[in-house]
Amino acid sequence: MLYNIAMVSDNFYPQPGGVESHMYQLSSKLIDRGHKVIVITHAYAGRTGVRYLTNGLKVYYVPFLVIYRETTFPTVFSFFPIFRNIVIRERIEIVHGHASLSSLCNEAILHARTMGLRTVFTDHSLFGFADAGSILTNKLLKFTLSDVDHVICVSHTCKENTVLRASLDPLMVSVIPNAVVAENFRPLSPASTDPTHRKAPGPPQPMGPDAIITVIVIQRLYYNKGTDLLVAAIPHILAAHPSVRFIIAGNGPKAIDLEQMIERNVLQDKVLMIGPVRHEEVRDVMVRGHIYLCPSLTEAFGTVIVEAASCGLYVVATRVGGIPEVLPTHMVEFAAPEEDEIVEATGRAIAKLRAGKVRTELFHNQVKQMYSWTDVAQRTERVYDGISGVMSHNEFYQGAGAAAAWSATLGRAGVQSFSLIERLKRYYGCGIWAGKLFCICVIVDYLIYLVLEIFAPRSRIDICKDWPKKAFQDKDKGKERMKKKLINDTDESSGLLRKRSSRSRRQQREEQDES
Repeated sequence: MLYNIAMVSDNFYPQPGGVESHMYQLSSKLIDRGHKVIVITHAYAGRTGVRYLTNGLKVYYVPFLVIYRETTFPTVFSFFPIFRNIVIRERIEIVHGHASLSSLCNEAILHARTMGLRTVFTDHSLFGFADAGSILTNKLLKFTLSDVDHVICVSHTCKENTVLRASLDPLMVSVIPNAVVAENFRPLSPASTDPTHRKAPGPPQPMGPDAIITVIVIQRLYYNKGTDLLVAAIPHILAAHPSVRFIIAGNGPKAIDLEQMIERNVLQDKVLMIGPVRHEEVRDVMVRGHIYLCPSLTEAFGTVIVEAASCGLYVVATRVGGIPEVLPTHMVEFAAPEEDEIVEATGRAIAKLRAGKVRTELFHNQVKQMYSWTDVAQRTERVYDGISGVMSHNEFYQGAGAAAAWSATLGRAGVQSFSLIERLKRYYGCGIWAGKLFCICVIVDYLIYLVLEIFAPRSRIDICKDWPKKAFQDKDKGKERMKKKLINDTDESSGLLRKRSSRSRRQQREEQDES
């Protein structure tokens, strides 16, 4: 069954990142499978209004105030009028939100349920339970996910974290990992002669003790990405291995700490900071190195290490979050998120590369077989079928033990009810005080919806035409039709010219006879 889907998040292009790439690639593959997909995000500098991206993906850049790390100011209700207008214009059936801290995502799921639309949420992050920020974030997530049809997590660690944070039934959470377009992250070809790049993949050869080994770091320079560990570890790594060089790409508030470390230790000739790079330039940076270093303190999946392995880099990563689930052990050297551990793990990786013990030339094809966006799209489509009632609840959960009992509480095929009373019951159980506050929010949202239906009726909203997919599917047939038409037109023109020439000759003969 085909669906009209709206992907909603504060995180989308032109900002680079894992959530942004996930939304774009998933949307593109769903469009290839026949679905209609749009993206709703906030406006960026120089990027406002409605834009069309590759494959007919329409993006609505909504003008809202951005307060921190490209996240809009949470208003709860002010987004509803424009969201309703977009949903009606595009005839949306499923709203798919991404990222726990995205205000647009959380608000869109609330409004979508008020409008009677199916909702899906994908969590891309891990959060704690003790600090004030995590407590508030978890309560917000509990509010959003109390009335969502299904949740998707990018790793099993992320699923466990989300289930605990939002007090969810594990049955309503699926694990669908990220993926990469392996063709966009190929190692250098054998013909490459660029002296700044490492040599092309081939049988592993022992490297000399003085051969230069380049370590690549591409990440946002924030605390949770382990930038402080990076600042502490780099001088020790370079002191133990003088022939090692670092290339660091990315920006953020911790960039100044890296610059100060380089100045303090006089490492300008060994550490190169190139600033932020666009996603299409990531491969060009990665193929300049031999090792990729990921010092993250928390990570739900870590798409960048898959991209690095696809480029033929040996990965050194901290054993945190979902990172151990991403790559097989022969592609990665693990370390605890501590300075000494990172130095030791990097040293082990350098020693293996020098001894020729790592077959990095095989990594690309192995990653290509492990990860595919087409597979991610198929599994996500199965979630849509499950929440829409196209697939039975037992079939969707493959006969899980508690599926039948849970299905009885949800109704037909395990699909949640849109009834206001049922929704209030789900929200009321979120806490002594929070449950009452959540119910008030839902009631106010429902009243706003009724006001909009009266004073801005659907009949006044124009319905958008869908992207003409047939033009792409029938491109070859269209070329053949144009070719045949051109041949026919040419034949007709030639026939007319022959008739005209014969008529002119007859006229000349008649004039000569008369004379």
